[in-house]
Amino acid sequence: MSLDLIFCGTPRFAVPTLEKLVATGFRVHLVVTQPDRPKGRGLELVASPVKQSALKLNLPITQPARIKTNDEFRAQLTDLNPDAIIVVGYGRIIPRWMLDLPRYGNINLHASLLPKYRGAAPIQWAIANGETVTGNTTMRIDAGLDTGDILQQQELAIAPDDTAETLAPRLAAIGADLMIDTLRTLQSGAIQPRPQDNSQATLAPILKKEDGLIDFSRSAPEIYNRIRAFQPWPGAHTKFRGKNLQVIKAQPATDAANPAELRVVSDRLVVGCAHNTSLELLDIQLEGKKRITAQDFVRGYRPKPAEKLG
Repeated sequence: MSLDLIFCGTPRFAVPTLEKLVATGFRVHLVVTQPDRPKGRGLELVASPVKQSALKLNLPITQPARIKTNDEFRAQLTDLNPDAIIVVGYGRIIPRWMLDLPRYGNINLHASLLPKYRGAAPIQWAIANGETVTGNTTMRIDAGLDTGDILQQQELAIAPDDTAETLAPRLAAIGADLMIDTLRTLQSGAIQPRPQDNSQATLAPILKKEDGLIDFSRSAPEIYNRIRAFQPWPGAHTKFRGKNLQVIKAQPATDAANPAELRVVSDRLVVGCAHNTSLELLDIQLEGKKRITAQDFVRGYRPKPAEKLG
């Protein structure tokens, strides 16, 4: 027997789960997503990726500005009487009345192996911290921040050159399958929810602009991991001749250089980091300019010997 569901989600990461639920035959009676947001230079209102997907699937959509004290929204969900509420990157704290509404609870897909990386940016912080394995967790939401009982988990390897942009779609795709399996196993009564070990918890807070500032007192592997993690936002940035310089792509190198010091080795552009390590810069973008290769940067700006970044 299929289940009656409400789906709450906003970003692109949530789309594969919504589409898989519908394709598998689960009855999604309502999609809840964030209000349209102004974007671009013209500040035109843009629908969330989940709304765009729901429109293609001809699903009912609601976009409440608030949910905790919204009587109309509460009545709407109560009338639908769902078996479960599926939450994937919705971006709102789920209030107690929603937690108590469905018989199977509010089930969340979270892109980490909880209790590791609780918070808004688990994919980015896993890469930034040099993890080689991450994964997804389905859990029953409670009143805490990603603290609910674990239902199922799956692992996924992080490739040495993965960025947040390459890893997220893979996690989203396998996470959709995990959600389907979780719901079917819940229906059969075969899942034994297990509490998280709070002593093992780590946090993955929402990213801030300053997280992308390159600190050359870190080693090259640390900086490399952060460059990969913080694509596309906040990016990895430093200063060159007083202007903002985005480092879009780099790789660890073996050339000697003092921390923050630029060196041109043949046609390669190398910057020194801590502990006698260095990075080769590959793709960079100076404030107000287009993205270019390091070779074009060297030809255009001719870095002086021992010139520094930052």
